[in-house]
Amino acid sequence: MARQDVESEVTGNVWKVLKSVGDSVAEGEVIMILESMKMEIPVESPASGTLSQVLVEPEEQVEEDQVVAVIES
Repeated sequence: MARQDVESEVTGNVWKVLKSVGDSVAEGEVIMILESMKMEIPVESPASGTLSQVLVEPEEQVEEDQVVAVIES
């Protein structure tokens, strides 16, 4: 299995996690939404596969390029 890290593109807060560990995701599917400067920023899956880890929780602060989830394909 190949591991694909999902990274935050911005510094902000996790507003909502839309997918759970074990869910199948398609490339480009939104996994979570971040809030930064009152804007909602979707975090999309970089590859199709199974969501094996979610490393953040709602209201948690994340930094740019932080790994927030892991996809196994």
